[in-house]
Amino acid sequence: MKIIFMGTPEIAVPVLETLSESYDVELVVTMQDRKKGRGKKLLPPPVKEKAIELGLEVYQPENINSEESVKFLKSKDADLFVVIAYGQILKEEVLKIPKLYPINIHASILPKLRGAAPINRAIIQGDKISGVSIMKMERGLDTGDVALCEEIEIPNLNAEELEIEISKLGSKLIVKFIEELESGEITFQKQDSTLATYAEKIDKFTGYIDFNTMKSGEIINLVRGLYKKPAASTVYKTERFKILRATQIEDNTSAVPGEIIESNKNLIVKTLDGAIEILEVQFPGKRIMNIEEYLAGNSFEVGSILGG
Repeated sequence: MKIIFMGTPEIAVPVLETLSESYDVELVVTMQDRKKGRGKKLLPPPVKEKAIELGLEVYQPENINSEESVKFLKSKDADLFVVIAYGQILKEEVLKIPKLYPINIHASILPKLRGAAPINRAIIQGDKISGVSIMKMERGLDTGDVALCEEIEIPNLNAEELEIEISKLGSKLIVKFIEELESGEITFQKQDSTLATYAEKIDKFTGYIDFNTMKSGEIINLVRGLYKKPAASTVYKTERFKILRATQIEDNTSAVPGEIIESNKNLIVKTLDGAIEILEVQFPGKRIMNIEEYLAGNSFEVGSILGG
């Protein structure tokens, strides 16, 4: 079974490792190196780093659908494409290249949360269940027939923690898929598109907290769902800062939403239906700090209003 693997971020790395242990990964396709950090140093994506470590050939086309890319991919004579969080949309000409199927490992129980950000959106909207679907790729946005799916309980996981669980499960299910494919046992089920929902792309504005319209639980879900990247954020005295961890608490004071009601060793902010305690923050140009550490050298003024 000759496989072309396509993936880019950290979530794809365990899947690549798992496949490389048992199958012939003929080629690893990933996004181009990008400039990151303060020094704008050109850095490879995590999948490229792992592929090099495993001794696998890496291909980083600017456009996966170009004539040059199509010709190169065809030359590998692959049986299967395995795609997880690659970063480019594959057009029909590319999807037709593998002898068997182009397969996507999607981070939701399809047809729920089709689209770019199913992990984040599941947490933000307060879902209790996420999961992985092994899907045959086609032209539509995550509309292909599903071969396997399995659920994961979210409980209080943040996006980074859920991503780890998704990656583990995706690794397990893709091996199961290939085993059943080789034994002739695999079957596909069409999705019921009347039940489809969509996970819209995340940007920095998604994380802007509005204390005037959001209840405590919604704020906590936003903090969990956008953990680190791009992170939930608010404004204190014209400076926007990130909130990495917070918890919901009861409060019956007459303060207004967004008002700081305690800032000694704890940072507590009034909400529409109670309050939240902010546990971890990051200010521009600074490292992530727990709130006790931050308050030891900085202050929030009680009575000030967060927001913006």
